[in-house]
Order: sequence, then C-alpha cells, then structure tokens
Amino acid sequence: MDVSPACPFCGISQAPAHDRILHSNEHAFVIRDGYPVTEGHSLIIPHRHVGSFFDLTPAEQEAMFSLLEQAKADLDHSLNPAGYNIGINDGAAAGQTVPHCHLHLIPRYNEPGKDPRGGVRWVVPEKADYWSNA
Repeated sequence: MDVSPACPFCGISQAPAHDRILHSNEHAFVIRDGYPVTEGHSLIIPHRHVGSFFDLTPAEQEAMFSLLEQAKADLDHSLNPAGYNIGINDGAAAGQTVPHCHLHLIPRYNEPGKDPRGGVRWVVPEKADYWSNA
C-alpha cells in the first residue's frame, strides 16, 4: 500500500486500532475532522496515499461512498442534523491543504439568523449569492 511518512492521514491509517478511526473497510476509513466546521464534521479517507479523488480506483471510490453512508447514518442517529454538506477539495487551487484525498461530511443544523442558501457555492463568495441579483 502506498503511504507517505509525513502525511497525517497515512499515520492514522497505518496505526493498528487507531482510536480516531470510527469506521473502516478494505480501502478507506472515517475519522472526525481535527478542525471541525460543525459538530460531527467527519472525513472519509482512502488508506492508500493518493492526492486526487480522480486518481482513486473505482473500488476505492466505492469504498469511500459506502463509508459516507455509514457515517451519515451514525450522525443521523446521534446528532440528528437538519442537512449535510459533502465535499472534496481536489488540488491546491480548490483549497486542498492535506495532499491526501479526503471527503468531508459536514452536518448542518438549523441556526436562527443564518441563511444557508448557496451551500458549497460560498467557496467563491462573490459568486455564491446568485439569487439576489437574478
């Protein structure tokens, strides 16, 4: 398996019975984000060190999506969020800071006074609020 000694995700993946791993399968694992956006913010990460989602094998992609469903079911049961953002920052220009592919599962909660419209469009703030100028 391809790993990078300097990669923080590879270190988690390679540690036997690592206490941060919530779920795992042959190709991927789930942890809580170390810098969560909301309570329950989770990461689905392939075991193999690969930078881009597009360089994963179909089996690795399928394994990640299977764990995404499992992590969502757990969050639905434990935290009962009102919605989710699901995203992958693929490449430095897209905001990827750890060069090991990972999928974010971000639970969203009804927050009085906050307008969630636009969701992931806010990665480019000047383009996010398209409904006000329509």
